[in-house]
Amino acid sequence: MNDRSTNNIHQSHLKTKDFLVTGEEFELRYNSELDLLETYPAPSAEELPGYYNSEEYISHTDSDKGLLSFLYQQVKKYSLKKKLSLINKLHPKGRLLDVGAGTGDFLKSAMQQGWESAGVEPNETAARLAQKKGISLFNSIDDLDGSKFDVITLWHVLEHVPNLKATCAKLENLLSANGVLIVAVPNYNSYDAQFYREYWAAYDTPRHLWHFSQSSMKRIFSKQMALEEIRPMIFDSYYVSLLSEKYKTGKRFSLRSFWIGWSSNWKAKRSGEYSSLIYCFRKS
Repeated sequence: MNDRSTNNIHQSHLKTKDFLVTGEEFELRYNSELDLLETYPAPSAEELPGYYNSEEYISHTDSDKGLLSFLYQQVKKYSLKKKLSLINKLHPKGRLLDVGAGTGDFLKSAMQQGWESAGVEPNETAARLAQKKGISLFNSIDDLDGSKFDVITLWHVLEHVPNLKATCAKLENLLSANGVLIVAVPNYNSYDAQFYREYWAAYDTPRHLWHFSQSSMKRIFSKQMALEEIRPMIFDSYYVSLLSEKYKTGKRFSLRSFWIGWSSNWKAKRSGEYSSLIYCFRKS
C-alpha cells in the first residue's frame, strides 16, 4: 500500500484517465491532512512499471522526433542552464544527488561544472542512455543509505514515488546539515489545470500518484526543512497545455494551447499559481 490514510481522503475530486498507455480510468481523491490529491486506485509496485512502457514518454528518451518531442528537448537545454544556475546560487560546490535522473543530462552538466554527482533512476531504458554518456545511476535511494549530500534535486519526480512520507523522510536523512533540497512538481491550482480539468496532462495518471498544491508542499516535510524560495517553471504551462489540448481534441498542434499557457502564466503573476513550481528547502 502507498502512504494512504483513508480517514483523510474525501470524495472524488475529479475523474480522469491514462491518456498515454492504457486508457484506464482513475479518480483524484482529496487528502485534507496534506491538501493534495491522490490517484485512486494506485497501481501496485509490480504494476507501475508497465504504465511507463511508451515511446511517447519523453523524459525517458533523448528523441526529438515530432513537434512535442522537439519542443521538449529545446526547452530541456534551456532549463539545464537555469537549474545549474539555481544550485550554484543556493550552495557552493559539493556533493549533488539527482533523484529521477532520467537520461543523465543534468548530472553530466553538473559534473562539468565541478559538482561531485550521483543519481538515481529506476527506469532501465533511461538508465542505459545515461550509461552511454558516462553516467552510472543507482536504482533506488535505498542504495545510498549512510551517504550525505549537500544538494538533492527532484525535477518532476516526487509525484511519481509510491511511498510519499517514507521517501520524504529518506531524502531528509540523505541531506547534510545546511543542505538544500530542490523539488519541482506540477501545481493543480494553476489556471491551465482548472481550464483543462480531467484532460490536464500534468495529472498524468497513474504515473503521477500525488498532485501537489503550495500548501501541501509545506506539509510533507519535517520542521527541519525550511522553505526558502518558490520559483516558477514558465515553459511548463505551454508544454502541458499542448499535451492537454491533444488529449482533449486529438489535435497534435493547437494555437489555443499557447493562449492557455500564456494566460496561465499571466494570471500566476498575481496569484503565484504557476503550472509547475520549484520549491527550495534548506535543512536546519
